[in-house]
Amino acid sequence: MRKIILMMSVSLDGFIEGPDRQIDWHMVDDELHRHFNEQLRTMGAFLNGRVTYELMAEFWPTADVDPSSTGPMAEFAGIWRDMPKIVFSRTLERADWNTTVMRDVVVDEIMALKARPGGDLALGGADLTAAFLRHDLIDEYRIYVHPVLIGRGKPLFPASDAMITLRLAGTRTFGNGVVLLRYERPEASPSPG
Repeated sequence: MRKIILMMSVSLDGFIEGPDRQIDWHMVDDELHRHFNEQLRTMGAFLNGRVTYELMAEFWPTADVDPSSTGPMAEFAGIWRDMPKIVFSRTLERADWNTTVMRDVVVDEIMALKARPGGDLALGGADLTAAFLRHDLIDEYRIYVHPVLIGRGKPLFPASDAMITLRLAGTRTFGNGVVLLRYERPEASPSPG
């Protein structure tokens, strides 16, 4: 069965964006972007909320023809365009770029999606992550901690009374100071990466 893998960048103090949606503090250099590309090209689909999807759709479809794009950015543009995407939204009427719109996170539908053949499913976006957490649907957490404190903004994880015990599956330090923390459910089998 495919896994649902949360992949998110956070500040050291736990925020995914600043109070005005700023992400200019993300330290994505070529080394980190090549890593993202290696990880994401093997996925079976991207799962995003509407806000994340719309941000991605504004830039990535044509990033490979933008002269200011680096090689890893141009490569990701192709990965993003070709990858099946599922956007969860109650308001979005339609979506382009190989995208299916789902209205709600319905456990039976997500389990059916996981049972399909193909690569794992990359989950992104704080609000969608909260919905998947409420239904205990996340199998692996790949958290990229950036060496910056931003003080306030949108936290990755909402306040909750639930406790989820995980096991450390691996770490990696990048040259720019970003640290990847990989955690899995205890019953999950180890995987490379």
